[in-house]
Amino acid sequence: MTDFIPTLISAALINNLVLQLPLSVDPVLKTARETDRLQVHALGIATAWFMLVSSVLSYLLYHFLLLPLELGYLRLFVFLPVSVLAIKPCLLLLGRALPRLPLEGLWPLLLSNAGVLGVMLLSTRPDNGIISMLAQSLGAGLGFWLALSLFHDLRQRIQLQDVPLPFRGLPIELIGAGLMGLAFLGLGGLVRT
Repeated sequence: MTDFIPTLISAALINNLVLQLPLSVDPVLKTARETDRLQVHALGIATAWFMLVSSVLSYLLYHFLLLPLELGYLRLFVFLPVSVLAIKPCLLLLGRALPRLPLEGLWPLLLSNAGVLGVMLLSTRPDNGIISMLAQSLGAGLGFWLALSLFHDLRQRIQLQDVPLPFRGLPIELIGAGLMGLAFLGLGGLVRT
């Protein structure tokens, strides 16, 4: 239990899926500039919940089905359909728990999020226990939510500034994301896992 908090902080801040490991960049870049803050938080919460649920499912499938049958090499082919089939129930449960969140239309962004599959594959590493897996998946989801919120704020600030013509749009956003990644990289000495 003592490794839970450092692993959570490490997964959320230091080894961020968006800024350090570019796994979840696609949903961050696909969110529209006109998206309001509530939709951004809905996507962040839904992704964090979906990462947690899918990594628990993948951990259970891997350790209780694939390893006993000596089919560990098929984990990618098993995890992909499991993640696709788990999206709708996860969104339904989240919609019942938090009815004020605008969750409709989020399943394409969850489906195209490579970070979910990355977390599922990372949860099956041999050195991972159940506590470490839970901390990593929850930290990865919270880190995605943090990066998504920061990126939304960056877009709002860019709209108010006079940006040179060659840098407008995606180039200035990627420069800002790179600077955020460097800021998160500075937290590397905070936690040793």
